[in-house]
Amino acid sequence: MSQTPLTDRPALLRQRARARRAPALFLHEIAADEIEDRLAVVNKSFTTPAIVTGFPDFWQARHPAATVTGDADTLALRPGAHDLVIHALCLHWANDPVGQLVQARRALCPDGLLLAVLYGGDSLHELRAALAQAEADVTGGLSPRVLPMGEIRDLGALLQRAGFALPVADRLPLDLCYPDALALMRDLRRMGEGNAMTARPRNALRRAVLARACDIYAREFAHPQGGIRASAEMIFLTGWAPDDSQPKPLRPGSAAARLSDALGTRENPLED
Repeated sequence: MSQTPLTDRPALLRQRARARRAPALFLHEIAADEIEDRLAVVNKSFTTPAIVTGFPDFWQARHPAATVTGDADTLALRPGAHDLVIHALCLHWANDPVGQLVQARRALCPDGLLLAVLYGGDSLHELRAALAQAEADVTGGLSPRVLPMGEIRDLGALLQRAGFALPVADRLPLDLCYPDALALMRDLRRMGEGNAMTARPRNALRRAVLARACDIYAREFAHPQGGIRASAEMIFLTGWAPDDSQPKPLRPGSAAARLSDALGTRENPLED
């Protein structure tokens, strides 16, 4: 039995096309700056980078020498052709995120680097809660309105499943401020981050639900500086294509020195 995909890809592509007419890409700016900071501390030069993204014009401008491709189910990247792959703020929409990472690893030469950034589970939790409560109050039901996003522990485990060496996951929490919930929703459309889930309701959000959600949001999630708070969380995943030159853990019992000697402390054996 085939599984229904989480993301409606044609709908997502339509949303991105509309967003490109007047985009709001300040979160992409933050992600790009963070990636450049991370690359600056890596003791290695990269000459054949590739970028996977839903907004190619922005990322191509930031990295003119890179091969830039879309986040289709099958990535248009040649195996072993790149020493760096950046997966830029689109992995959260992937119907098969492990498959995307496996393809990225195959596109890397040995000891090539993957840097993936995506939105994490803390993102838009205020909007999710306000919409859910409003719909329950008004209609007595609940519909999928905000994309579910992964937690850092689960996302980090994807790197190991995809076969990367030396996997690392870290997060960047962001505290955003908007005048009201409607302003936030407008910005999400300009980011191409509207509701493109396959299971989304096809009818427009009822006015009574929207008004109730705005009231709940303003009451429950007011920002100290005025307006409302909107949380965003970026998860950064770092992994290397396996290579014999990379450090490997020692076998248990193969240490040549005691930890207590290195720390200058006394070793107390455990009782049987």
